[in-house]
Amino acid sequence: MNTVINEETQTNEAPRAAQPVVAPPVNIIETKDGYTLEAEIPGVSKDGVEITVEENQLTILGRRNRTDSKAQVLYRESADTDYRRVFELDPAVDATKITANVEQGVLTIQLPFSERVKPRKISIAE
Repeated sequence: MNTVINEETQTNEAPRAAQPVVAPPVNIIETKDGYTLEAEIPGVSKDGVEITVEENQLTILGRRNRTDSKAQVLYRESADTDYRRVFELDPAVDATKITANVEQGVLTIQLPFSERVKPRKISIAE
């Protein structure tokens, strides 16, 4: 069984100044057509998501919209963090057909298999 991704922990990119970066929790589902990756990125809008594929690595960046308030925060359980995760793609994934959307704080990335690795039926010539 192939794995869709191997997480890369090293990074050469610096996060935005003075903003912590965390790895969002993800679910990875395999179907006959490819993989679906779901990442939890609460507080990140469509405009705050950046997904890149370079040298067979999928990088997810999620930047929260921050509101500067003059009010004093008395209690906070949520952190002002951005999100970042890097994965190595399975060679079976067709990187040119990857799609993504964000809905209610969940980023869903479709990673379809290349046509050459999908099972197919061979017909017998007459």
